[in-house]
Parts: sequence; C-alpha cells; structure tokens
Amino acid sequence: MAIAAKTTQPRPSRPLMPGYGLPENKKGLLPWKWAEQRLRKSHNYWITTVKPDGSPHTMVVWGLWMGGAFLFSTGRQSRKARNLAENPRCVVCTEHAEEAVVVEGVAEIADVPVRREFLKKYQPKYHFDMAGMEKDILAMKEPVFAVRPHLVFGLYEKNFMGSATRWRFKS
Repeated sequence: MAIAAKTTQPRPSRPLMPGYGLPENKKGLLPWKWAEQRLRKSHNYWITTVKPDGSPHTMVVWGLWMGGAFLFSTGRQSRKARNLAENPRCVVCTEHAEEAVVVEGVAEIADVPVRREFLKKYQPKYHFDMAGMEKDILAMKEPVFAVRPHLVFGLYEKNFMGSATRWRFKS
C-alpha cells in the first residue's frame, strides 16, 4: 500500500447531531488543514478496534499522520493487531478533546517504502530509537498499519456550535 503524496480534499459539512441545534448553513465550518494540523501534532492517539465478539477495544498509541493516513506500529500479537486482522474498521482520535479530531477509517498493512518513511519520521517525533525493531518492521514480520479515513469529525470546544465539522472522503 503506497501513501499518496497528496490526498484529495474531503467534502466538509455539518455532522448529523439531532437535538444539538447546530446551524444548517456551512458558515464557520473548520478547514481540513485545521484537522490535519492536530493529526500531525498530537503526541498520543486513541485507537478503537473491534474484538471478535463485537466489543470495542481502545488503547493509546504513538503514530504519524503521513500522506493522508494515520500510521502506527504494534506487535503482531497485540490485541489491536489481532482485531484489525479480523476487522480493519477502526476509530483514531487525537489526544486533546477540546480540539478533537475523530477519524473513522479502515486500517491497511503499510508496504516497505512507507515503512521506511515511517521509521525515518518516528524517531524525531518521539525521541524513541526504533533500531531494535527496524529489521522486523522492514521484513514485514511486525505490522505497521495505515488507517485511511472515510469520515472525520472536527470538534472545537470554544466554538462548538458554529464550527462542528464532518469531512467525507471518497471511498
């Protein structure tokens, strides 16, 4: 799976939130760059996957927003890796709820060129040496997932009513 250098801009609209009294017009919608900035800058991310029995599993991960997808590594025997092998649908959220970005998407296994770029950018962001894992990551023994967004929500607490935004991506 190759990460595209440039992604198509998603279509913004209001989220469907009956009873909240959100405006019906598009005035005040957040720009996509607002969401991408938060996706890039977040240090910790929440990922929710689905267990075989249908129950949710949420965990904190480190990762990178690269080329229009959220990338993260994990052990192949981890609960999230096993869940994604059975059901690739998941939700990724940034760490700051007051400027929340919620990504609903599908996880794919990243290919070797993407893994190389991931490893190169991971160390400067986290100051964590991946050298001990690099061989297994590049040999495809351990997973690096790329979560492609289908639907993203941006919720800015300071102007929640006027700025709540939903972005749809072409499937």
